[in-house]
Amino acid sequence: MDALTPLIHLGDPRLAAPGAIAVLAWLLAARAWRLAFWWGLLFAAGMGLVAAAKIAFLGWGLGLPALAFKAPSGHAAGAAALLPMLFWLPLARRAQPVRLAGAGLGLGLGAVVGVLLVLNEDHSAAEALAGWLAGAAISLGSIRLGAPGWAPRPAPALGLLWATLALLAAAWLMDCAYIGYWMIKAARLLSGNLHTYSLTVD
Repeated sequence: MDALTPLIHLGDPRLAAPGAIAVLAWLLAARAWRLAFWWGLLFAAGMGLVAAAKIAFLGWGLGLPALAFKAPSGHAAGAAALLPMLFWLPLARRAQPVRLAGAGLGLGLGAVVGVLLVLNEDHSAAEALAGWLAGAAISLGSIRLGAPGWAPRPAPALGLLWATLALLAAAWLMDCAYIGYWMIKAARLLSGNLHTYSLTVD
């Protein structure tokens, strides 16, 4: 178990968000306009909904106590969103079964992250499953809506450069963002409560 615990960090927003921005930069450089549009839109919307659910619990305690559900796991969502794209994109020029296998491998690894979150008592099973489903909807939705009609080409060197720069810049910004702090601030401001509910597993 201890050897697998670092896999949890594959879905960390400080890694998933910069990774998603790097993918977006590569797609734009590759002129995959439609796929870039859907990837950017669905990732922002999906992760935004996860954040909104966390703020709703922090501010008002909204959740499903019977299922030990407070909010979807951001780590599970990030992993299930980003990893399938990272496995699918290098195989985009291959036959469809190979591409699907790549996306499936990413989803499977995302599921492993969710299971580890539960075993590590970071999230309940319902929270990990909800996060995984949100992330899967982002990645599979992007591929389903954005890939048709795109003729993949070899990765342009400029695209790789822009993706690397975007990754580094976004990673630096995310490291300074203190997401948890700002969600607590937003929850207090919106709810008017001085104290917030705890998102940690009791």
